[in-house]
Amino acid sequence: MGLAPVPFSTWGSPRRAHRARPPRFHPIGIEILALAGLVIVAAAFAVVAVLYARRTVAQSRVTHDADAERRLEQVRATEHEAKSVLLAAKEEAARRRDEAEAEVRERRAEIARLEQRTNQREEGLERRLRELDSNEQRLTRREGEIETLRQTVEDERALITRELERVAALSEQEARVEVMHSVEGDLVPEIADRIRQAETQVREEAAERSREILIAAMQRQASEQSGEASVTVVHLPSDELKGRIIGREGRNIRALEAATGVDVIVDDTPEAIVLSSFDPVRREVARATLERLFSDGRIHPARIEEMVVKARNELAQQIKHEGEQACQDIGLTNVHPELARLLGTLRYRNSYGHNVLSHSQDTAAIAGMIAAEIGFDEQVAKEAALFHDIGKAVEHDVDGPHAIIGGEILARLGRPAAVVQAVRSHHYDEEPRSPAAAILMTADAISAARPGARRESLASTIKRLERIEAIANEFRGVERSFAVLAGKELRVLVKPDEISDDEAQIMARQIAKRLHGEGSYSGRVKVVVLRETRSVEYAK
Repeated sequence: MGLAPVPFSTWGSPRRAHRARPPRFHPIGIEILALAGLVIVAAAFAVVAVLYARRTVAQSRVTHDADAERRLEQVRATEHEAKSVLLAAKEEAARRRDEAEAEVRERRAEIARLEQRTNQREEGLERRLRELDSNEQRLTRREGEIETLRQTVEDERALITRELERVAALSEQEARVEVMHSVEGDLVPEIADRIRQAETQVREEAAERSREILIAAMQRQASEQSGEASVTVVHLPSDELKGRIIGREGRNIRALEAATGVDVIVDDTPEAIVLSSFDPVRREVARATLERLFSDGRIHPARIEEMVVKARNELAQQIKHEGEQACQDIGLTNVHPELARLLGTLRYRNSYGHNVLSHSQDTAAIAGMIAAEIGFDEQVAKEAALFHDIGKAVEHDVDGPHAIIGGEILARLGRPAAVVQAVRSHHYDEEPRSPAAAILMTADAISAARPGARRESLASTIKRLERIEAIANEFRGVERSFAVLAGKELRVLVKPDEISDDEAQIMARQIAKRLHGEGSYSGRVKVVVLRETRSVEYAK
């Protein structure tokens, strides 16, 4: 313990230990030491690497084992689920098979029942056919028996009739007339009562059936067309103008007639000249020309021709404006210019003193109201009514009824087929086939039948009233008859000793039916049968 350490350098040579020398390191020893250190470090690293590798392998093995165990569990779960699905599928298949078998059994049972029912029906039909054959045979025999019995009855009836005629000294026809007179006298009160009841029922139902009654009752009579007035009287400011209108050797009047196509009649009528022509437009041109000449004061052939051209152009513009305005009033647009011109021409046409264009506009308004009441297209009804007399604008140039002419004009200018057919049939020139035609005829009759709408000549009025009175006078027991209120009411006075109150009721109905059948009137005629009994006594 107390020994001093021996220097390293003296280990190899004990004899030189007594000399103190500085230590020296050999290079080979240093390398050996470094190599040994490196080996030791490498070994340490190797040991660490081996340990780390073992640990990693162990961890990987553990992870792999866990994944394998998890996958194994998933496979087992999938196998279990597949087995469950397979088991459910087998159960569902078995259930479906059972249901199908049950349905097949039910169908077979139903088919068996239907076959049984069909067989029963066939047996029943065969049985009924046999019964029908048997009944037919019985009916045939019965018909023969009835025919034999009928012949026997006819023979006996003829024998009884001959015997009755011999006993009564009357033929069968004479006896029937006697019986009819006797029965008619007994039934007169009942017939009159039935008539009163029927009229009361009609009045009660009038509110509900007003639209049907209006159309059915008003279209029975189409108003007659009147002859167009062919003259126009032009008032002169003074009689001195007559000579200037005639001109030297009549050249002015000849120029006016040649330019306008009218006959100018200058006679002894004070301050008036008559223009005669069947074309109202020509007469209007001549009238306007004369008024311009009167205002201008220069009257000679050249001036006349110039004024005629101006008057014709202005009248053409006015006619076109009148037609377009009438179309716009009913909401009709995109009208052909030629159709508007023809419609405006009706401003210079009159029928029974009623302006045709004004009548067409009134008819369109009435037709629109009727169409609205019955649920028909108002625009179609208004258009047909506005153009229903369009044929009168050209009837001087084209032969045929104005209704047919108007229909051809409307068809050529592209108006709807319903409008064309209604116009062609509104005077029964064709068979009416649409509600528009019935509405048009009704509106036309209403417009023409309004009080004061049209005029007729005195002779035709008297003739019509006389005919109405003559119809009433033809009935038995009529003493006198009077057509009053321009033929709108017929008053019939009967003999009280021949006609009873009930017979008067029946007579009024019979006269109304007779007037309706002849149709010699427009509108409605009220028939009033008057029966008066007077008892006179004198006090003495």
